[in-house]
Amino acid sequence: MSWAVGAGVVQAEGVTEETAPAERLSLRPPANRVSRRAIGYWTVWAAVGWVILVGAQAVFVFTSDDPPTWLTVTLTISCVLAPLHLLVMPQWRYRIHRWEVTGEAVYTQEGWLKQDWRIAPISRIQTVDIERDPVEQLFKLAKITVTTASAAGPVKIAGLDHADALALAAELTKTTQATPGDAT
Repeated sequence: MSWAVGAGVVQAEGVTEETAPAERLSLRPPANRVSRRAIGYWTVWAAVGWVILVGAQAVFVFTSDDPPTWLTVTLTISCVLAPLHLLVMPQWRYRIHRWEVTGEAVYTQEGWLKQDWRIAPISRIQTVDIERDPVEQLFKLAKITVTTASAAGPVKIAGLDHADALALAAELTKTTQATPGDAT
């Protein structure tokens, strides 16, 4: 699929393509996967959420003299869904999350239930940031945020190896500085 549009963002069926005037970028799957360590990172974050939810439900069920039936049912459902989610979601996200940088654009694909594809032309890049939360630091991961002149918001590449993120940020900065355009 290929679109030629003016400056701005086009969305169709959950797909976003950002293009600068007179540029032609094709929407295609990006070539690079994120780090395999992202699977562990996503699993840990999901597990934290499940522990909080199941823990709160269990406290109410086991400390109440007569817990409502619906609460016992939701606790049971949570106890079944949590392990399934922890097994399936991180693997699925790893298969979906991809990124690629060419001389013309940054391509990303992410999500697991709702999937987003984004293309940010190099000429539209305004800033490149690297972020690492404490858990990402434990897994030696980082995320890159590429801010563009787009109402769709920044393009994020999460789950990168920290060294790869540093190299990618340096490459994007160098390429952006050498690319003509006003990034607006």
